[in-house]
Parts: sequence; structure tokens; C-alpha cells
Amino acid sequence: MKKTTSLTSVILLGFAVSACASIARAETVKLHADMKGSNEVPPNTSPGSGTAEATFDTDSKLLTWTVTYSNLTGPVMGAHFHGPVEAGKNAGIVLPFKTVESPIQGSATLTDNQATDLLAGKWYANIHTAANPGGELRGQMMK
Repeated sequence: MKKTTSLTSVILLGFAVSACASIARAETVKLHADMKGSNEVPPNTSPGSGTAEATFDTDSKLLTWTVTYSNLTGPVMGAHFHGPVEAGKNAGIVLPFKTVESPIQGSATLTDNQATDLLAGKWYANIHTAANPGGELRGQMMK
């Protein structure tokens, strides 16, 4: 009986160590973008400004964000994350926001490729208005 108890203890300890190792690898990464018209491609002279704050859980691949803005030239016509591309270039929409009213809050589970691009700084938040249909405010998401 004592031998069985010891073996069971060793197996349980092994599972516990394995579970702790998985938890230790998980990380929550904070990302931020300062959004302004001068970041757009091409740049614009919007009086508006904004920020995009996000957290990304590397284990669950859950991205959660809050985007705020003010002083735009008019109502928001669209808002989303674009990528993958570095600052100074344009890219397609990778993740649309479900709402456009500030503060924009949401979450989504990313694919492995999306997560890699996001963490490499290749996503940007973009706010579109009628006066600036290509984008009024833009900010590159950075750690």
C-alpha cells in the first residue's frame, strides 16, 4: 500500500509541476497607441486625438481593447484594427469594432498569425469619418 501511495504522490506532483509550467508561460501583454491625424497615410490636419489601450493574453489569445477619441471633424463612419503593416503604410481591416461610439470597447480571440503580427507592432487602430474616409485618426499598436 505504501508503494502505491508514493507512486500516486509522484504522479500528482508531476501533474502539478506541468500545470505550473503552463501557467508560467502565459503572459498578459499591454499595448498602446496614440491616435492622431498626422499618423494617417497620407497625414491629415484633424483637430482630433485618441488612444487605443489593449491587453493580450498569450495563453488564451484573447485581445481586449478600449479606444477613446475626441474632437473629430464629424461622426465616426467606421473604426477597426488594420494590418499587418508597419507604421507609414496602409493595410486592410483585420478586426472591425462592433461599435464606433467612444469609448469603443471589445474583445476577440486571435489566430496565431494575428497574434504574431499584433505583438510585432504590425496592427494599427483607425477611426474613419466622412471628411476623412481613409482615416481621421490612426495609431500603431505597440508594447
